[in-house]
Amino acid sequence: MRPFRNIYAKIAALPMILTTLVVFVGGTIWTVTYSFTDSKLLPRLNFVGFDQYERLWSNSLWLTSIQNLMIFGVFSLVFTIGMGFLLAVLMDQKIRFEDTFRTIMLYPFALSFIVTGLVWQWVLNPDLGIQHFVRGLGFESFEFDPLSNPDTVLYGLLIAGLWQGTGFVMCIMLAGLRGIDEDIWKAARVDGIPRWKTYLFVVIPMMRPVFITVLVIVASGIIKLYDLVVAQTSGGPGNASQVPAMYVYRYMFTAQNLGQGFAASTMMLLSVLIVLIPWAYLEFGGKKHG
Repeated sequence: MRPFRNIYAKIAALPMILTTLVVFVGGTIWTVTYSFTDSKLLPRLNFVGFDQYERLWSNSLWLTSIQNLMIFGVFSLVFTIGMGFLLAVLMDQKIRFEDTFRTIMLYPFALSFIVTGLVWQWVLNPDLGIQHFVRGLGFESFEFDPLSNPDTVLYGLLIAGLWQGTGFVMCIMLAGLRGIDEDIWKAARVDGIPRWKTYLFVVIPMMRPVFITVLVIVASGIIKLYDLVVAQTSGGPGNASQVPAMYVYRYMFTAQNLGQGFAASTMMLLSVLIVLIPWAYLEFGGKKHG
């Protein structure tokens, strides 16, 4: 019978399923429920409706963190996916020492964001890093200190984020390129189609599922951005690099306002769902109708 097919595998997966239901689904319901209360230091079921959400969206710090995340997110998506694909194309040319280069490019992804943030904080420090090095070469007027300038601090964070994430995207894209049938390349060469046109009009459309998967992974990582910012700037200078996850931490553990922190957490969860639901529809719903 169909329900009893692979019964042992289903039994083995049961603890993981139960854990997911209890921890993720249960925790989510608990967070959303208490976001409608006036919980302070400790959670309490004193419902106040949408008061926490009204306070949230009237708070300038939250609005600033959303704006910062949008700016960082747009640039991160464009450059991470774009650079990852270009590197994958270069790596797909059967170059020598490919395994070595691939390992080097993927290595930053193995590091935690805390380590990455601290490393790039030193590299971008004007007294220790790039500015100090270039001035040591005789260019005394050279200035490169993005982390101390409110107008450029997000781009300093972006540099660190790209350094860590691009190699991972490259590996996913490379796997997608290696899955393209060799006959397609041969047909394009016989028809005299330039290589760049083959990539643009044939290969990229065929890699649509890969691009969608990468988009979801990168976007989900952007929404929960926290440790990289803490390690590099701690949200400064001023509030120029505040992000939603730091807002949640501040109100839940520093300001001791659990209700406000839960409301901000719920908005972050909603953002993740906005990313995941279209992906799930395209990946699963679209196939059923196709």
